[in-house]
Amino acid sequence: MSEQQKKNSQKKITIDAIAKELGCSKTTVSRALSGKGRISDRMRNQVLAYSEQCGYKPNSLAKGLANSRTYNIGVVLPNDQDLNEIPFFQNCLLGICEIASDMGYDVVVTTVHTSDISRLRNIIEKGKVDGIILTRTLVNDPCVEYLLKQSLPFLVIGSYHNAKVLQIDNHHVEACRELTSLLLTRRANKIAFIGGNLEHMVSQKRFAGFKEGMILHQQKLKDDFVFLNCNTKILVDQAVEKALSNQADCILCMDDKICGQVLMKLNEEHLSIPRDVKVASFYDNLFLQCHNPPITSLQFDERELGRVACKMVLDALLGKEIQSKVYLGYEIVLRPSTKQSRLLS
Repeated sequence: MSEQQKKNSQKKITIDAIAKELGCSKTTVSRALSGKGRISDRMRNQVLAYSEQCGYKPNSLAKGLANSRTYNIGVVLPNDQDLNEIPFFQNCLLGICEIASDMGYDVVVTTVHTSDISRLRNIIEKGKVDGIILTRTLVNDPCVEYLLKQSLPFLVIGSYHNAKVLQIDNHHVEACRELTSLLLTRRANKIAFIGGNLEHMVSQKRFAGFKEGMILHQQKLKDDFVFLNCNTKILVDQAVEKALSNQADCILCMDDKICGQVLMKLNEEHLSIPRDVKVASFYDNLFLQCHNPPITSLQFDERELGRVACKMVLDALLGKEIQSKVYLGYEIVLRPSTKQSRLLS
């Protein structure tokens, strides 16, 4: 027996010790020993050879955990997303993949419909993933309710009414309240609000922020200035027409999709922004940034949202103590679409 082998036999050999000796991660060692997961043949053989040389013997619990782990994180996307929503989900996914890769995990992507979660059930029941990230939440979300009954960790990007659910979200209420308040201080006295589907938790959060901003300035919510569940271009067009007939001096849009439709309608009516009416959005995108004039919007970091979401799920897998709900920041970007008229004193 060599001197090194004698030393090794006198102390307990762990995965951590093997990883340090070979200059690789514990995940790589675990994959090599379990025979599962993505790893090169060269590294697998190197780990196995060194483990045999050291006389490494995993305890039964560690062996069970290694054999059951897939090193996959599941990401669930809504399959009813509009074209304008794709950048949000893409950026979230990029952030998730970035952290997953750093931690030795792969990402399995699946989609669900509002009333059909069979694809999610499939990857769970077949044991294809170690954890799940939901990228959108509904008020009474069937995905969340299903996952609460399962044994694997999961997280939602967004908010949910159950405190047991791991959540990461942007500060939508605070951000929307602040932008609404800012518009009121810039002499937008008759703000018309056009919002989307209130079945989505994010829509409820943004509407709550708008209401808080109005209350902060002692402004009453009037039915003829608030238009909700405008889920089609026809409904948005009708809302714009009613807002203009009620002499709204600013149209505040719940998201970038609605804002794009509002801008199309105003262009059809040959109205000038901000001379005839100001426009702002509770969510930004490239189109709003490049529009003439550029549109005042709220900016959020979707990629960071994905990064933190993945880190939280992986920490939960490792049994680490984590916050049940995390909020990320935002930025208000003031642009010419809400510029005050020089005629006002």
